[in-house]
Amino acid sequence: MNSRIIAILLAAAGLFTAAGAAQAQTAEGRAYVIDSRNEVARSGFGLCWRTGYWTPAAAANDAAGCACDKDLMPKAKCEPVAATPAAPVAAAPAAAPKKCDFTATLKDDQTFAFGKATLKPAALKQLDNEVIAKLANCAEVKLVLVTGHTDRIGSQQANQKLSEKRADAVKAYLQKKGVKADIETMGAGKTQAVPGVSCDDKLPKKKLIACLAPNRRTVVEVQGPAK
Repeated sequence: MNSRIIAILLAAAGLFTAAGAAQAQTAEGRAYVIDSRNEVARSGFGLCWRTGYWTPAAAANDAAGCACDKDLMPKAKCEPVAATPAAPVAAAPAAAPKKCDFTATLKDDQTFAFGKATLKPAALKQLDNEVIAKLANCAEVKLVLVTGHTDRIGSQQANQKLSEKRADAVKAYLQKKGVKADIETMGAGKTQAVPGVSCDDKLPKKKLIACLAPNRRTVVEVQGPAK
């Protein structure tokens, strides 16, 4: 026999012997041949050696299935769906700071006599209950504004001065009662009549004074954060 042919036959015999040795190390039921390193045996082209147990279903259940036959495997097995990132938890909106804003209005002639700027007992009581008591609930007072108003009887100049005096009388009382905040005063005179108050100037004076009473008022406005 030709020596070259003998050499080829011997090489082929060695290859089959190696395959048989690898097959002997195959774990029972595995779809792929396992070598002495406990790894899948591969050909010179990098292809996995399959055992007699190999079927597509067996490969899908074999740990080496995706590495050896990825194209035959279910996509979900070899390419797990990436976990959906959890939606960010929206931060709870910050609670709006509590306010200590309020307004108190000293109305009509119960607080001041007609044409006068002296506070009556009813006005003092109202200031105690509706202003000073509420100020105790304020963490800080940013604004105290007192505005005096008059009716339209009399000259603009006289009414302006009277409205300023009434605002100053309220300020003085609040300071006397211990209010430490800065208190601003202003007089609006007869320029800011209450909407809806309609009185005929031809009325007798007493009736006209009574009709215009809602315009004679002093307003206290307070602004600041609550405790």
